[in-house]
Amino acid sequence: MSMPDADADDLIRPIRKPTRAYFLVAALAGIASVVFVAAYILQLSQGMEVTGLSDWGSGGGSTWGLYIGTFIWWVGIAHGGIVISAAVRLLKLEKYEPVARIAELLTIGALSMAGLMIVVHLGRPDRVVWSVVQAYPTTVHTSPLAWDLTVITLYFVLTATYLSLTLRSDVYRLRDKLPDILDPLYSLLLFRYDTDEDPVVERMAWWLALAIIVLAPLLLHGGVIPWLFQLTPSMPGWYGGLTSPTFLSAALSSAMGGVIVVCFVFRKVYTNWDKVIPDDVIWGLGWWMGIFALIFIWLQLQRMITGLYAPPLDVETVMTATAEFWLYWVAMLLMFLPLAYVAFQHFGILKFSERGMLVAAIAVVLGILVEKTLFTVEGLLYPATQLYENTPGNYFPTWIEMSSVLGTTGLIILFFLLVSKLIPIVELKSVEHGGHGEEEAVADGGVETETCAEGAQEGGD
Repeated sequence: MSMPDADADDLIRPIRKPTRAYFLVAALAGIASVVFVAAYILQLSQGMEVTGLSDWGSGGGSTWGLYIGTFIWWVGIAHGGIVISAAVRLLKLEKYEPVARIAELLTIGALSMAGLMIVVHLGRPDRVVWSVVQAYPTTVHTSPLAWDLTVITLYFVLTATYLSLTLRSDVYRLRDKLPDILDPLYSLLLFRYDTDEDPVVERMAWWLALAIIVLAPLLLHGGVIPWLFQLTPSMPGWYGGLTSPTFLSAALSSAMGGVIVVCFVFRKVYTNWDKVIPDDVIWGLGWWMGIFALIFIWLQLQRMITGLYAPPLDVETVMTATAEFWLYWVAMLLMFLPLAYVAFQHFGILKFSERGMLVAAIAVVLGILVEKTLFTVEGLLYPATQLYENTPGNYFPTWIEMSSVLGTTGLIILFFLLVSKLIPIVELKSVEHGGHGEEEAVADGGVETETCAEGAQEGGD
């Protein structure tokens, strides 16, 4: 017998009734964040020498490392997240409406973490003013770094606008169920709100979604971000036409994985949230994650073949180093195994498993992080022209740098936990549609349920 569909009370439960699991997750995320802050304070007091980064050339190492790899990782998750939300609104994918706002929040949080990684990488926070803000007017015309800053800011504003517009109606309709102590916040969100604006907001959200879908492959992880690397011919590991589609496929697959992880946490922390975010939604996200992982692996194959079969000497050097490094193949394995798992589910070899999909999502997210960090480092270690020595230096991230991954992940978790105490993180219309019945899930190629199995048996009898 199936459980009743989710309703508005389920959406506001995270706001009104925290659970033990909520406080446990918050405590773990808080510990991770404290470790990150302590490591950053140590870096500020003793300088960048406490990291594994060093000057390129005479320093025999890499000036960019895990910090920049983590920056690319977070930016990719952010850009993929807003594409997910935009696709739901633009194509009216009602099945995925429960994750639209989660994807928007993931975009805002991930972009914030990406910006934080740049501040950490600069060594001193004041360099943000002197090296970035002050120089921006004179560099925006020619510098891919300035373009990067511009499009990230643009997408942050677009996403925040997008989120605030669609949130107003939900807050208005749920106001009687929301805690009175947060009334100042809700009054600010509902400033001059009128129900007549809802159709206008729907049209505005549609056009914003269209702009995001169009700009994503042109300016974000299919454009400006990879241009930082692929327009540098002196770095053969970066230069080339495959960098943009590789970055885009990595962004979309890691964003799908990130949304699955967030959905899993809320489904476990709160009662009946497996009806707010049904199994078929998780299954569908996993399927698309597998598709983008397949594209990513295929592009890696193209990169390897062209880089190892009769290439120029400088290209051969960097690609041979990549092929001989065991960690690269670990990253590829972390992408391939989830792809195989999702494929086996699709073809009925394996049944749907919530925990199995979680493990697959985490593997994809980690695989992208490892690959992007290796891409960044090896691009610097093997330039076309060695300035000071014939052999490249070495790089391995210190615990200071590793804490940045742990800490920013903890901050993202705390961000979601905090926001979930202020606003509904799933849109009201996603439960007003009556949920997704078990028969619909199977028709969509989703999750096989006991109810459907019984129905099929009765039909056979």
